[in-house]
Amino acid sequence: MKIEMPSAAAEILNTLHEAGYEAYIVGGCVRDSILGRVPGDWDITTSALPQEVKKLFKRTIDTGIKHGTVTIMKGKEGYEVTTYRLDGVYEDHRHPKEVTFTRSLIEDLKRRDFTINAMAYNDKEGLVDEFDGISDLENKIIRCVGDPVKRFEEDALRILRAVRFSGQLGYTIDPETAKAAGELAPTLSNISAERIQTEFIKMMTSAHPEVIRDAYKLGITKVFLPEFDECMECEQNTEHHCYTVGEHMIHSVMEVPADKVLRLTMILHDIAKPKCKTTDEYGDHFKGHAFEGSMMVEEIMRRLKFDNATTNAVRNLVRCHDIFMKDEPNDVNVRRTLYYVGPDNFEDLLKVKRADMLAQSTFEREEKERRLKLLEKIGHEILERKDCLSLKELAVGGKDLLSLGVTPGKEIGTILNNMLMDVLRHPNHNDKEYLIRHLKNYNKPEI
Repeated sequence: MKIEMPSAAAEILNTLHEAGYEAYIVGGCVRDSILGRVPGDWDITTSALPQEVKKLFKRTIDTGIKHGTVTIMKGKEGYEVTTYRLDGVYEDHRHPKEVTFTRSLIEDLKRRDFTINAMAYNDKEGLVDEFDGISDLENKIIRCVGDPVKRFEEDALRILRAVRFSGQLGYTIDPETAKAAGELAPTLSNISAERIQTEFIKMMTSAHPEVIRDAYKLGITKVFLPEFDECMECEQNTEHHCYTVGEHMIHSVMEVPADKVLRLTMILHDIAKPKCKTTDEYGDHFKGHAFEGSMMVEEIMRRLKFDNATTNAVRNLVRCHDIFMKDEPNDVNVRRTLYYVGPDNFEDLLKVKRADMLAQSTFEREEKERRLKLLEKIGHEILERKDCLSLKELAVGGKDLLSLGVTPGKEIGTILNNMLMDVLRHPNHNDKEYLIRHLKNYNKPEI
């Protein structure tokens, strides 16, 4: 087997070999190369100690010197070179208390997470596959190196990574590995929100986001997204639906492109349904779930340390996802929708609503399709006309109100907001002379 690697990586290996050290590319880059995928990074492992590595190369950065990692710069590209090591005791289910350097490649590979990530390669020795990762690639299996309980006790994040790799590669998790993941899922509570967020995004934007169902069955989502578990257990006794809330959300995720905002929106869009559920003789109802869901989404995404831009985009799409399910779209209510969701997010809203519809029952499907097409038509016409949809597009601004003697502060905000609400109903009112002439009408708590 021959793996083609960047010339810079080959040069690093050659330099280490000529100095008398062992060196291999290792981990994900080996796995992806075998699968015909383009590796994102080319990691190198070596028998040379960090200080020995630094002596051999002109430009190095001590990116993780404590754990044996030195980054070698080749032009603008950095290549991480890590000394073979043994990990000490893991006291926090994430990081070893200490590491010990070793001259044995096999000992280093033993500490890695999954067999498909525990292969090493160089042109001289070929593939080193002590744990039969090749067979697991061929059989499409995610299997821990050695004892899965020990691997997950060392680093609880590996539990989530197992599901994530399953989604990215379309592989099945080995039964013993899955069993250990389920038993130790509660230890994910020791992992930082930022680390969990990263794996969650990768899972949801993978080729198989439906693996979140496996995360639920293994008790993983219960730790970082318990609201989802409630959805999986929430029935929908209504002619519009044929799945539980959670299953509906999973099916809707599979109907949108692998975009972070879209996938997160779909897996969270009905998150408030269990909280809003009522039942009468006509079945189940979920009134107000979109607005309540938008508030829950904000709380969830803050908890998982998402950035403001992503949080705001998902929250607004969740808030608007259910609009026009029964109401007929018209210029006024579509302008209001564009105000809430933002003109730049209108195409995403259309995708969200279509995915939501496709994951429902076929009840009234033709009528829903008609309303969705009408929404799209009216929305595009409004955007093409450049109707006023935000405060910055109003013909009157804060400085204008100040010049007219309006008291600085809350009063200005109230007036401008009321002006905008009026203009959303009557676009022709977005005229400076008109708005100032009717200023007295806008100086109310709400209009």
